[in-house]
Amino acid sequence: MNIGEAAKASGMSAKMIRHYEQTGLIKPAGRTGSNYRAYGSTDIEILRFVKQTRRLGFSMKQIELLLELWQNRSRPSSEVKRLATEHIAELDRRIRETTAMKETLEYLASHCRGDSRPECPILDELAGHRQKH
Repeated sequence: MNIGEAAKASGMSAKMIRHYEQTGLIKPAGRTGSNYRAYGSTDIEILRFVKQTRRLGFSMKQIELLLELWQNRSRPSSEVKRLATEHIAELDRRIRETTAMKETLEYLASHCRGDSRPECPILDELAGHRQKH
C-alpha cells in the first residue's frame, strides 16, 4: 500500500510517517519501480505500535527501545517492565507539577478581584512579587 493508505490503516498521518522514517525511528519503506513508498502489513503493525507508544507519552528514545524489545522475540520482559515503570514515575512527577500549577493558579484567580482596579495578584505572581498563600 502507498503512504496514504498506510496512514489511514495505521491512524497516523503521512507527515508523521515520513518524519519517523527521516529520524530513523522506523526503517524507510520499500519503494516501487516508480519510486513510491510501499508498505506491507508488518510496516502497519510497526506504525500502530509507534502511535500507541506516543499516545501513552513515551519519549522517542523510549519508543526506540520499546520497538527493539518488541521486535526481539527473546527479549526479557523485565526490561519492558523497567521502561514502563520509569515512565509511570515520570508521569507521576509531571502530574504533581501540573497539580501544583493548577492549585497556584486557582488560588491566585480566587484572590483577584477581577474588577476595574489595577491590583492583580495573578500579575504580581507572574512578575515575581510573591503573594503569601
